Amino acid sequence: MAKEVERQWIGIDVSKAELSVAVHGGTEVLTFANTPAACAKWLATLPAHSVIAVEATNTYHLEVLMQAYRLGLSCYVVDGYRLNRYREGVGGRAKTDRSDALLLARYLAHEHTALRPWSPPAGGSRTVQRLLHRRATLVRAHTALAQSLEALPELKAQAEALFAQIKVMDKALRKAMHRALRTSGWGEDLTRCQALEGIGPLSATALVATFHRVPFRNSDAFIAFIGLDVRVRDSGTYRGQRKLTKHGDSELRRLLYNAAMAACRSATWAPFYQRCRARGLSTTQALVILARKLARIAFALMKNQSDYHPRTPLEGCIAA
Repeated sequence: MAKEVERQWIGIDVSKAELSVAVHGGTEVLTFANTPAACAKWLATLPAHSVIAVEATNTYHLEVLMQAYRLGLSCYVVDGYRLNRYREGVGGRAKTDRSDALLLARYLAHEHTALRPWSPPAGGSRTVQRLLHRRATLVRAHTALAQSLEALPELKAQAEALFAQIKVMDKALRKAMHRALRTSGWGEDLTRCQALEGIGPLSATALVATFHRVPFRNSDAFIAFIGLDVRVRDSGTYRGQRKLTKHGDSELRRLLYNAAMAACRSATWAPFYQRCRARGLSTTQALVILARKLARIAFALMKNQSDYHPRTPLEGCIAA
């Protein structure tokens, strides 16, 4: 009988400047610069069957992940919320780069069967997501500047010139996103999503890029990836408050919520929204439910490669 290959479970705590690396079963933590050259040098020393887990950051974890994936190593990304809860569960009382690296290695070794391996975004998904986030930053800056400069009428001309430039940049970002989708061959899916009431070009772009990010088994997995699924906290006769998990891309959730605000005024979705309100749900709760409904229908349209045809105001769509 062939001897089973012993795997090396590795946890990597990521910061902008450094990577802290720990191997499960050991106590030493290696620290080196978070640069392409340093990552390549360290990865070259690993056994072929090593398994890596990193804590999700903005973009700082991507370099080591991409290099490890190209080498054929198994990679996992763990979100901070899950890791914090695991730390509390095992009685951890410190949070440092060293302890996080050791904790990631321990978590990976014990929980890898429940985790989904990481893979690079397909096609233009990563490009579109980066552009969406850049545009969101631009919009926030525009809003903050407009509010700040409103009380300075003597700078009105300069402010208008600045906002005109921001508008030009916004238009350029939209064109770049549209071009990335078309280049990836996802133009038809973009048209399908935009046929939904309330779904505009931006929200449709985000939905299409997310749908093609990884192969989703069903709409439940898609909703969970977005973070619109509900966290349940029940015990015995106690019924805890339901809250969204809010995992995944917050910008997509924001766009879907805005889409629901527009859809609830349409002839198709106004009755659905009013029924939610009649159940005693708040405006926010009703809009979140509608946003989740729109996301499910968009998933069905893209999954089945079908077009949106609402039948009556009381029904959704044939594909769903």
